[in-house]
Amino acid sequence: MMECWSSSTSSNFHSYWNHLNFILFRPVLAILFVLSFITLWWFLAWKLVLVHVPLVQEIFGLRKKPLNLKPPSRRFSRYYNSISAHNSTSQ
Repeated sequence: MMECWSSSTSSNFHSYWNHLNFILFRPVLAILFVLSFITLWWFLAWKLVLVHVPLVQEIFGLRKKPLNLKPPSRRFSRYYNSISAHNSTSQ
């Protein structure tokens, strides 16, 4: 009687383990494999190619755009400077 109970318990355990393996572990391992594969190739593409693309550099803030100040000797700036100078002398 004890052998029969032991073999049925062992059989139930293997059935449960196979079911758990099929339902839970295989999909999780498959998803982890795919995500690690995508991550690896994204890292390689980033290091080898994408870092050198100017648009990507601007989006991720890797390269600071130089701020080009316009010279104050333009026509409008001279006009507004003369108006502000005139206003400051009249006050």
